[in-house]
Amino acid sequence: MARNKESLVLLLDISPSMHNHLHYVERAMSTLVRRKFYFSKSDEVGLVLFGAEEPDNDLQKEVGGYENVVVFQPIKVVDEDILEALSRLPRGMAPGDFLDAIVVGMDLLIKKLGKGSKGNKHLCLITGAQSFIKEPDEGTKEDQVDIIANQMKEHGMKLDVVVFRQRMPGQTKSELFSENLSLLNRFSRRTEAEVIVVESPTSLLGAVKARNISPVTIFRGDLELTPNMKIKVWVYKKICQEKIPALKKYSDKAPPNDPYATREVKMDVEYKNREDPDKTVPPEQRIKGFKYGPQVVPISMVEQETLKFKPEKGVKLLGFTDASNIPRHYYMKDTNIFIAEPGNTKAILAVSAVSRAMEETKKVGILRCVWRERQANVVLGVLAPNISDTSNIADSFYFNVIPFVEDIREFPFASFDSLPASQKPNIVQQEAADNFVQMLDLAPPEREEALRPEFTLNPVLERFYSFLDRKSRRSDADVPPVDDAVKSIIEPDPQLIVENELDRFCSQFQLKINPKKDKASKKFWRDKPSLSQEAAGNEAGDDVKNGISFDSLVARKTEQIGSLTPVQDFESMLARRDSDEWVPKAIREMKKLITDLLDSSYKGNTYHKAMDCLVALRNGCVQQEEPMEYNNFMRELRSNCQGKRLNDFWELIVSKNVRLINKNEAAESDVTEEEAKGFLAKADGGRNEASEKPPEADVDEMEQLLGEVV
Repeated sequence: MARNKESLVLLLDISPSMHNHLHYVERAMSTLVRRKFYFSKSDEVGLVLFGAEEPDNDLQKEVGGYENVVVFQPIKVVDEDILEALSRLPRGMAPGDFLDAIVVGMDLLIKKLGKGSKGNKHLCLITGAQSFIKEPDEGTKEDQVDIIANQMKEHGMKLDVVVFRQRMPGQTKSELFSENLSLLNRFSRRTEAEVIVVESPTSLLGAVKARNISPVTIFRGDLELTPNMKIKVWVYKKICQEKIPALKKYSDKAPPNDPYATREVKMDVEYKNREDPDKTVPPEQRIKGFKYGPQVVPISMVEQETLKFKPEKGVKLLGFTDASNIPRHYYMKDTNIFIAEPGNTKAILAVSAVSRAMEETKKVGILRCVWRERQANVVLGVLAPNISDTSNIADSFYFNVIPFVEDIREFPFASFDSLPASQKPNIVQQEAADNFVQMLDLAPPEREEALRPEFTLNPVLERFYSFLDRKSRRSDADVPPVDDAVKSIIEPDPQLIVENELDRFCSQFQLKINPKKDKASKKFWRDKPSLSQEAAGNEAGDDVKNGISFDSLVARKTEQIGSLTPVQDFESMLARRDSDEWVPKAIREMKKLITDLLDSSYKGNTYHKAMDCLVALRNGCVQQEEPMEYNNFMRELRSNCQGKRLNDFWELIVSKNVRLINKNEAAESDVTEEEAKGFLAKADGGRNEASEKPPEADVDEMEQLLGEVV
């Protein structure tokens, strides 16, 4: 028998307790067989049904007993006959004795492969465990399980049991179910067996493993803790993403009835001389070039080989750090598992000691890994302890690749804590959100957790293989609709949704349509509503609703603040995330624009525009947590305006109540709320004192200049 060839016998319960679920069983078993068509064409599959009225098996004919068990399909290489048999499973009316079915399945494997044969011999039992198991002629049911388990171990057979129990809300386990489940769990303690209880069609679909992947080490060698201390370890992949298989190119030009036609398409690439298109450029006359600024730098193959980093194979510990220093989002790529070298007692003890010490101190290790010789790159990763809770399984480590600085993407977002109360959810909104989260809880009390990764198929892969099967039988087959079991993976479970809670959540967070503006229309500054007018009557601590949409922010990348639409330009620059320089540049240019507007003012004609810019500057500094920039600028304004030529503008600031940014609005501020209020109060006092003085002649520079011209 081939090394990876598997002989599988499916043991399916068709008793009355399974009638409502057999179409799910048919779907899951068909998925298993279809996957074997693709991954394991040489595998053999047989089909045994139990719970039928009339028996049909060799043991019943030879020794008697084993009633209600039918060999529906003998063991043979996977083909269309097995799929056809699975699509027409009968509905039995007799109780389903799974112990009899297991013995009949074992007999099928022994007669097909012979005693003492090597290979992967596998039994897969699907049952509801709701039928009475008859008492044996001698001993107890537990004794019978032990005898069967010993025979399975002797013949090298593996048993997988999936108990499908679609429980209704409030329904409890019956005594019969608990007794049968105890018998099945006894197999897992006596032989190589696994028992899984599922409660949904989606979990059933994923519980049946359609593909057995043999573990292969990616590294065998020393885990170097210090130059004088090394531990022999093996490294395996624990998690590896399964991708859609690559679709190859085939030609339809070969005769359709030619059995020897490969229909493969081969591609040859030729490089032509631009000046002489008929001349082919040989490889020795070609060289790669890399764009470097405006020029292309040629680098030969010899230089490329010289530049390659060729480290030595090995895994070295660089040090330990607190587990809290490595956030979860730093984990990259797949997860590997480090185990001690099998059979090496000292290595097992060393791994266990280090992993338990790391667990107690809440530490993780940082490793430098080169998995194989002449590897092109070095991997930096975090080593986390994996303490085993099973006596016969040793402790190990989990390993995840972590990024270098070039791999990290940092986007500066303001903290929600710095936002004013008007932009935070109130108590009613928070309660509605809490209830919404609890409503969609995938692990509610007394129910199976939904969408567990170990029982959830990839819906994309499942849909692809399902369509591939249809296409193989009919070339004009249409893409099938999404199966209900697959749909529950990509859509919320209707049973979890409570309409009242959903409506309450939606009502607390109203979404409004943001109409698209006509691109052809142009608005000048005088046509735009004044931000200071919108903010009138509000305290400076309240944010001004600017009405800027996301589309308007990303429609163009503003690089400087213009005098036509300065507020929009300022907000657009703050929204840019392609560099850290845009925020300080936007604040710097906005302050300069306000100063220029005031300097060029004639009888206050630019005051309202400057006020709008000042309000926008304040809002931006709050959101970007730059209160010092704004507060220092306001102090400069007061010293340059109050009691001087621009005193009218300062009075406008006081009338609009545009205060300093206090600590409640931005944590970085050094101004308390009382100081912010006092800042304008002092201004009011200064204004009153100024009003008591005799008015000085108000000489306007522009009027004086015009007078001289006239």
